[in-house]
Amino acid sequence: MKPPSPNSSSSSSSSSPSLPRKPRFSPYLFTLLVFIFFVAVLYGEDLACIFSQQLQLDLAPARPSPATQKKWEKLPFAIGKLKEEGCDVFSGRWVRDEVTRPLYDESDCPYIQPQLTCQEHGRPDRSYQYWRWQPHGCDLPSFNASLMLETLRGKRMMFVGDSLNRGQYVSMICLLHSLIPDEEKSMETFDSLTVFTAKKYNATIEFYWAPFLLESNSDNAVIHRISDRIVRRGSINKHGRKWKGVDIMVFNTYLWWMTGLNMKILQGSFEDEVQDIVELSTEDAYRMAMKSMLRWVRKNMNPKKTRVFFTSMSPSHGKSIDWGGEEGGNCYNQTTLIEDPNYWGSDSRKSIMEVIGDVFSQSKFPITFLNITQLSSYRRDAHTSIYKKQWTPLTSEQLANPVSYADCVHWCMPGLQDTWNELLFTKLFYPY
Repeated sequence: MKPPSPNSSSSSSSSSPSLPRKPRFSPYLFTLLVFIFFVAVLYGEDLACIFSQQLQLDLAPARPSPATQKKWEKLPFAIGKLKEEGCDVFSGRWVRDEVTRPLYDESDCPYIQPQLTCQEHGRPDRSYQYWRWQPHGCDLPSFNASLMLETLRGKRMMFVGDSLNRGQYVSMICLLHSLIPDEEKSMETFDSLTVFTAKKYNATIEFYWAPFLLESNSDNAVIHRISDRIVRRGSINKHGRKWKGVDIMVFNTYLWWMTGLNMKILQGSFEDEVQDIVELSTEDAYRMAMKSMLRWVRKNMNPKKTRVFFTSMSPSHGKSIDWGGEEGGNCYNQTTLIEDPNYWGSDSRKSIMEVIGDVFSQSKFPITFLNITQLSSYRRDAHTSIYKKQWTPLTSEQLANPVSYADCVHWCMPGLQDTWNELLFTKLFYPY
């Protein structure tokens, strides 16, 4: 038999006249209010980010419709808007420009690694240096080195990632260093960290080697050519403790994940006697890294004072059949651009772009996405190819077949990566 409700019980158990009762404050309601107050205090900043910040994200040449865009507060370092509001600076075409290009000479920037000095290593043409990116419907603002240095006064700017991000880092230094007297600048390397110091400005521009962002068995900045790559789950703080205090952060990670369809993930520590290693699809492993990066950013960066950028995948041109060339060819001896505006090479996984879009769209921190993939895909001409310092002496067989040792991953400097920094400059100061 169903027990009577408390109300029916109280009304029938007493025949005495009913007296007015004082309203009681429910302990459940009190607990709920305390919980809400606790959450508001603990996560107030994150909640503010959700409602007041914008994800500066362009994952495709076409911009999202205004109806799907959030309204954002002014981002740190922004000084204005582009003249043509709503212009997608990542969608455009390359135009020949022998007046303003290159932005510096190879011989005038002593910081370029010998793996990127194509003229010094015998490249016979300079055509790759004379191209300027022209967005559809607007112009990129000219790179202003003085403004950039003044903005960095008393601050730290850091590039974190692999050798492609290091190339962008060196490009940034080449764009700035000529304004700094020799006695007022220096560059030092401390294991994974390289620091360029502009003493007069009390500013540093830094590069930190972390090809997966998470801890891995490829973290040695010098000896990292490991084919059996392993990434440790939940380990971003191993490197992240060196990133704290940075004002402008530029992340990248992609190429080192491309080891096949799966990636080995370590659960535990590299110091464990018996290692627990599982395999995830490359997409799931990459998603894990992106989420770890965003958690670190949310906990360690201030959205009201700092900026975070993420550079998309840098395409390689290792298969000439992708653009209708002969089978077995690559970027070697390529001196012209790919003219098909819809070209997308097989080396650039769209599934990875989809992971980035999915994860970043849920970010509680405004991440500025530098979508350099499509515009860089046209530049089969801009790779170092065979014109670089080689890691090991070339064999007679290699010398007889230059395609076999052409580097179709990295880029000659000056060149394409200066454009990446022009886009970074644009999104730093004119993000809307």
